Amino acid sequence: MALADTPDYAQFRAAFDVAQLDKEFVGSFEEGINACVECCDRYAGEGRTALYFEGADGSTRSVTFDELKSSSAQFANLLQAQGIGPGDCVAALLPRVPELLTVILGTFRAGAVYQALFTAFGPKAIQQRIHGSGAKLIVTDSDNRPKLNDVEACPPVVVSGHDVGPDDIDFAATLERQSDTFAPVLRHGDKLSMMLFTSGTTGAPKGVGVPLSALRANLMYMRYGLDLRPEDRFWNIADPGWAYGLYHGVVGPLLMGQANLFQETPFTVDETCDNILKHGITNLAGAPTAYRMMIAAGDIVPARLRGKLRVASSAGEPLNPEVVRWFAEQLDCPVKDQYGQTEIAMMLMNHHGLAHSERTGSAGLALPGFTLAVINKEGERVSVGKEGILAVVRSQSPLFFFPGYSGREGQDWVGDYYLTGDMVEQGQDGAFSFVGRSDDVITSAGYRIGPFDVESSLLEHPAVLESAVVGKPDEARGHIVKAFVVLVEGYKSNDELSEELRLHVRARLGAHAYPREITFVEHLPKTPSGKIQRFLLREQA
Repeated sequence: MALADTPDYAQFRAAFDVAQLDKEFVGSFEEGINACVECCDRYAGEGRTALYFEGADGSTRSVTFDELKSSSAQFANLLQAQGIGPGDCVAALLPRVPELLTVILGTFRAGAVYQALFTAFGPKAIQQRIHGSGAKLIVTDSDNRPKLNDVEACPPVVVSGHDVGPDDIDFAATLERQSDTFAPVLRHGDKLSMMLFTSGTTGAPKGVGVPLSALRANLMYMRYGLDLRPEDRFWNIADPGWAYGLYHGVVGPLLMGQANLFQETPFTVDETCDNILKHGITNLAGAPTAYRMMIAAGDIVPARLRGKLRVASSAGEPLNPEVVRWFAEQLDCPVKDQYGQTEIAMMLMNHHGLAHSERTGSAGLALPGFTLAVINKEGERVSVGKEGILAVVRSQSPLFFFPGYSGREGQDWVGDYYLTGDMVEQGQDGAFSFVGRSDDVITSAGYRIGPFDVESSLLEHPAVLESAVVGKPDEARGHIVKAFVVLVEGYKSNDELSEELRLHVRARLGAHAYPREITFVEHLPKTPSGKIQRFLLREQA
């Protein structure tokens, strides 16, 4: 339920002016801006906390904006001593530790480009990405350093930790010798500040250069998508080695002068509950997988967390209606589905900070500053209620910042449209509902079936923890619906349960959409960011 003082979506959208938004930044996107100033320096001198850290060894630590201002200057000086200047790329293969913030902000301060690397990557994935970015330096820790031994043409390595090789640069010792002053390098808003790579669900990962102008969209999402307020304690549990965690778990909260929480260990339900209570988290962001694990844990989560969270948000995969109901009923907290891509950050959502009607199963409305459309394969708009590809109308989207994939900038458009590759329908209320990726939609006996609808129906059954649905080639029907199902602990796979699940979906969706085959699996193949890799399941079908 929206508060009485929550701005009306339609009115706010009609009045949105990017020039007014730009006044909230210290720098100018036209004359020069620095992301470290926007995310750190402007809040220094007030004693504000920028980070709460929960270490794997049980240690805890807090870091202020003042400390980050000093350490980022030291790291910028380290980069300068290594011959790295504005526009050069600096990669980091670091876990969620305070040193990561120093590297990110120091890279920003120097006018260089920060490249995120997920710590679960192996040597091949690392090599592919740093060669693709042209990184001139990579920062890692002692645990991840051995992976770089198998990376061809590896750039110089800075190591944080006690086990620093003779050919590497000692992060702590070298940082300590640097001056804690460094004048921030101002650059035009079109210049890059970050380099990311797509998750590679449908092909080889592609480089995405993120310009400084992306700060606009980040601020809008934090304020109106997540409704991050001064009195909130915020936690984005996504890993900053990927877009959502970096955009909106590091840059976003710092941009608003808010502290974030880094938990060094992998996600568990128990530690998540512990940290929510310990740090007084009121605004939580994560992925549907994490939320489904909280549901599967049983009554212990509501017993500990009911009434503690003000709002929660979900991204990465469509949010199942069952999760929405559970959060409302068991935690007394609204959780809202929100959508974005590495290429464009978050631009479609059910807004916490703007009041509008919400339709169950809908992904919501465009973030003000974006205009969206539904396009067919010929590049033409389709009518309301018809399936098509979700597209951004570039000329009507002042927050759109994607320059095109690295090496082919400006080539990834169809006229005035950027095509996301996701299939949607737009309802009479203006809201968009996902059908699936363009290559995920199943055509069976002439019917087009969206995998998300089937998956959501399966998840409404108490035995199902997770599910993924693909099309399996069939001589008679073209394709049949096949489901891969992970069961809740305590349930056993058997023919009787398979039939029960089939009938369960058939009763909800109809005879054309139920899974004719069900395979029970221990886990689903996913990208490190939590997205289901349906192309791998299609190979198994």
